[in-house]
Parts: sequence; C-alpha cells; structure tokens
Amino acid sequence: MIEARRLHILRAVADHRTVTAAAAALYLTPSAVSQQLTALEQETGHRLVERGAKGVRLTAAGEILLSHTNAVLAQLERAEAELAAYSSGEAGTVTVAAFATGIAQVVAPAVARLAAAAPGIRIRVQDAEGDASLPMVLDRQVDVAVAVEYRGAPPADDPRLTYVPLYAEPFDAVVPVGHRLADAPEVPLAELAKDPWIGPYPGNPCHDVVVLACESAGFQLRLEHSSDDFRAVVALASADAGVALVPRSALRGMDLTGVVVRPVDGVAPTRRVFAAIRRGAEEHPLIRPVLKALGEAAQA
Repeated sequence: MIEARRLHILRAVADHRTVTAAAAALYLTPSAVSQQLTALEQETGHRLVERGAKGVRLTAAGEILLSHTNAVLAQLERAEAELAAYSSGEAGTVTVAAFATGIAQVVAPAVARLAAAAPGIRIRVQDAEGDASLPMVLDRQVDVAVAVEYRGAPPADDPRLTYVPLYAEPFDAVVPVGHRLADAPEVPLAELAKDPWIGPYPGNPCHDVVVLACESAGFQLRLEHSSDDFRAVVALASADAGVALVPRSALRGMDLTGVVVRPVDGVAPTRRVFAAIRRGAEEHPLIRPVLKALGEAAQA
C-alpha cells in the first residue's frame, strides 16, 4: 500500500530537483526525505529517483508514479473539500500569497468583502512574487496564490494546479519630465532603445514582461538600475536616471513629481493576474468564498 504522504514527498523532489530543497519546502530533514523515498521505492518495487552531481531526477518508473501522484493528490483535495462541506466548513483560516500590488488591487478588497459576507473565514496574507507563490501553493505552505504569468511558470493545464483568471493590466511608460518624448501622447518603445532603463530584477515576473516587450520592439534593454519596488523605480526616473515600464495599478497614489506617465504606442505590454490553488481544492468551503471575493474585487 502506497502512503499518500510519500507521494507528497515524491512530487516535492520532482519540483525542487534536490532532496535538500524538497526537505526545506516540506519542513523535513534531508535524511527524512531520503528515508521516505526509500520506503516508497520498497512499496512500489521500483527505483524511482536517481541522484547525480546536479541533483535528483526521476526514473521512468518515477515519472509514471508522478503522473498518478498528481491525480491522487487532486482527488484527496476534493475529498477534504467534501468533508469540510459536510461539517459546514464555515469557519477557518485561508492563507493567501500575493505580490504587493496584487494585495492592494484584489486581496485587501477581498478581505473586506469576506469580513461582511463570511465573517468566519480568516485570511492570512503573505507578500510573495508570483514565481515564489506558486511553489508555496504546491508545497502546501499557502492555500491560494495571486500571481502573474511568467516564463517558466506551470502551464494552464498543469495537473497540480487550478488557475482562476482575475485581471489584466497594461504597463505604462515612465520617463523624466525633461525626456525628449515627455510631450508625446504615446511612447513608441523602439524610441527608447538607447536609453538607460530602470526595472525589476531578473526572476521577477514583471522583468520578463519588460524584457519581452523590448525584444518585440526590436532591441535589448540596457538595465542600468534594478529594484523590485516600483516606488523606487519611479523615484529613479524622476532623478533622470533612466526610463521604465510600470504596471498601471502600481502607479496609483504614487508621487509622480518629476516624471511623465504615457501609454505605450501600439500593443501595450500586459501582465495577466490569476489566482492559483491546488487542483481539487476549488470546491473547498473555505477556498470557494475566497476565490469568489477575489474575482469580485478584480471586476470592481
């Protein structure tokens, strides 16, 4: 008989590629993870992982078991949802990980909506970028992630996750007030090819959006200054340190003294924001109201 907790460990090892990283995500010791993998191999009668200098990879048998693991764990999530519904499930805590502007845009309004509509549900919010929050969902560190599409993200048909679209927003060009394009009604990105740029660090999903937009305009940007805080990005632009692309919602309520904000000429770069949960948890009586409140906040 295969134990479900060992399937969790197998998936964590497949996701993180090393025993040490999987152990950290699961709050276990590396030796405990190794022991559980050994026990799982004994239960199945197959070698499931191979260890090498660059980490751990699944064998062919391991890949077969992983495909069933995703289905089994999703079904267990559904079972938990039905059991919680049976026992009413009207009170409890849901942990949501989201990036900063996502918190302001949809998570905080959703918290306010739930306080009125479902006062028994307590929301715990953690600030995390999308590339960090999705692994947190998979590792069961949080229940819901509010994240942004990015290169390398699990695809929409990933069997481990369910995605719920929330909103999409354009990036606007931010240039110093003395910039040669400050008076233009719209800013062609190609005209900024030789400017120094200010933007998020590589790994931040917004960095990918900016880089891809510039590549589509025919050039590779010269990133002179880096910050994941858009207030810092705008402050540097106001100091004439460079130009930037910033999500429109991040500019709301910000001090824009010293800069000009203009829409991008043509097809504007866009970030698409979604909520992600573990596959099978969508009908959980605690998760369902949270997803509904996030959707309503996004529409508002």
